[in-house]
Amino acid sequence: MQSKNDRNTYNLDTAYNIVRERLANVDIAQQCQKSGADSSSQMVTLNYLNQNYRITIPTAEVSFSDNDQSVPMREKILILHYFTRAKGTPPTGRQITYRDLPGGLVYYPTFTRRTVKPLADCFGKDAALLLRAGKLFNAHQGEFEDVSLIIDAFARVPITIILWEGDDELAPQINLLFDANITDYLEPEDVTIVCETIIWQLIKYSKKK
Repeated sequence: MQSKNDRNTYNLDTAYNIVRERLANVDIAQQCQKSGADSSSQMVTLNYLNQNYRITIPTAEVSFSDNDQSVPMREKILILHYFTRAKGTPPTGRQITYRDLPGGLVYYPTFTRRTVKPLADCFGKDAALLLRAGKLFNAHQGEFEDVSLIIDAFARVPITIILWEGDDELAPQINLLFDANITDYLEPEDVTIVCETIIWQLIKYSKKK
């Protein structure tokens, strides 16, 4: 019987092989235009969470642009999903929640447990700390109160975090919003992974302060 770790590794390897095949069948120059990436020779460069990554063509290897550290498999798959799925759809100006994504209503409790709850637990009574932590991603303030941050996960994928601060009587409230075009760039599980990554990096920052 396979262990959980073995199954996870198998699933990641399978997902990576699938997206590698997808990469082999796309027009690289066209996908660069649609995703906001740059290309030179056999290399594509794109930005994910304020960090530049390289995709080597045709091997589909993903690496950091500025260091030799290994990129985790989950991030490799996510970056390749974004690049190969990108349709170039401009922002619609219409904000949606995770529940509006395909299958999102079913998986929303899991999404909330993995993202919204830890974010509220950490920043629910300290909006100023959330604003400072947002500098990790060059976030800019949105229009919602009490505090809202807009983080460009990818060039075409802005994610808005909204915090209504809690006090002794009222629990804090958190919401995560996406432009309605997000389904033309990421799968719902990718959205969960991106949000989870953002939130735990924000929390990690808060522990240093």
